Amino acid sequence: MSAALLLAVASAASAAEPRKPSPLKSGIEFTGESARSLQSDDFANPGMLWVARGERLWNESAGRGGKSCAGCHGDAAGSMKGVAARYPKVDPGAARLIDLEGRINLCRERSQQAAPLAHESDALLALTAYVAHQSRGMPLAVTVDWQNRADFERGRELYHRRIGQMNLACTHCHDRNWGRNLGPETISQGHGNAFPAYRLEWQSIGSLQRRIRACYYGLRAEMPSYGAKDLLDLELYLAWRAGGLPVETPGVRR
Repeated sequence: MSAALLLAVASAASAAEPRKPSPLKSGIEFTGESARSLQSDDFANPGMLWVARGERLWNESAGRGGKSCAGCHGDAAGSMKGVAARYPKVDPGAARLIDLEGRINLCRERSQQAAPLAHESDALLALTAYVAHQSRGMPLAVTVDWQNRADFERGRELYHRRIGQMNLACTHCHDRNWGRNLGPETISQGHGNAFPAYRLEWQSIGSLQRRIRACYYGLRAEMPSYGAKDLLDLELYLAWRAGGLPVETPGVRR
């Protein structure tokens, strides 16, 4: 995004009242026909390559424990159905908010006695895509309760906080200006229901955290590291905000 375009958005936003997206629209509705066609066809969707890799990893033994994911959880089509729709959530053992990637890594450390997989590594993206794919079509339904209320409120505050040299917040684009054009792109409502998703710009699949970090980069803001609390809290707020939209993993975006 150019500075001029972002400043134009800021100017328009300053005169507009914040509004929650209504009706909710998935990001796929703001893409072109080519991306929609790719996402709807499992044979053409490039993200399905990561789902297939994830299935292989699900059944492979790992770590000193010599266990596979299937060894504990069985057939993912049954045991993982609906799981992705409920993350991020607080893990009781870790006593902190985790996303689906964090859940996979905790399982590796606890049950498989294996090292955690690096953020954005092919293996972690593949396993996450495979697990999330089992919930495809199910509505996002995160729980906000006493365990994660502080995380949720912090995510809400971050979503509305101006950051970076552009002095913009998430809400300025995704609440106040969705559906408008920003250069060649149509601004979406900013929902994460398709992630991990294949972005044509990346020529690869990537996590929601990678997408959020790209927004930080566009705003010329200080970049949070992968796994940072800021990103997890934002993920929780975004999941609540998108409640009811179907999981699309692996989505396809421009």
